[in-house]
Amino acid sequence: MNNAEILRENYHKIIEQLPVDVQLVAVSKTNPIQAIQAVYDAGQRVFGENKVQELVGKYAALPKDIQWHLIGHLQRNKVKYIAEFIDTIQCVDSEKLLEAINTQAIKYNRVIKVLLQVKIAEEETKSGLELHEAKELFQRYLQGDFCNVEITGLMGMATFTQQKEQVAKEFSYLKQLFDQLSAKKKLSTLSMGMSDDYQIAIACGANSVRIGSAIFGERK
Repeated sequence: MNNAEILRENYHKIIEQLPVDVQLVAVSKTNPIQAIQAVYDAGQRVFGENKVQELVGKYAALPKDIQWHLIGHLQRNKVKYIAEFIDTIQCVDSEKLLEAINTQAIKYNRVIKVLLQVKIAEEETKSGLELHEAKELFQRYLQGDFCNVEITGLMGMATFTQQKEQVAKEFSYLKQLFDQLSAKKKLSTLSMGMSDDYQIAIACGANSVRIGSAIFGERK
């Protein structure tokens, strides 16, 4: 099999395992245009990138009906480079970043969808809002701040561990917050789970998963 056929087979394996109501974000970061095009040709339309510069180049080169999600840490001064075309920014981890996204969305007369990234992992390296910060930001959003932003849900990353009980506990914690906020205003997206733990995430209530290596192979 050539590379495109391998990618297509990997992609269909994942799709067959996902419930129909779970969105797949194919994490294409560090992968070349040809690999993304092959997965696109197999039927995928939602792709996730974690670096602005790489995303801008891929947006220019690939079909325009792709829904791009930014899933990595985003610096406020880089928002302007993606504000015109980004579908969803999944990594909102501060009030200042949300304000910067809102400002750029106004410039382009757009409403940009965002997910609040909540820190659920024990690892210090994982970023995200603390529980009280996420609640406060959401409350401000409900009060009418950030008019050109739509908070559609939450995103979280579990601790990188073989302890499935801990991973499930962290995902369940995020699902609990998702339900609490949804009671105030219906949220549509709970993004949690990656190639190693997406099945646990789905069991805990995720309806969007971010899968890269299981489709594209291990990153070089």
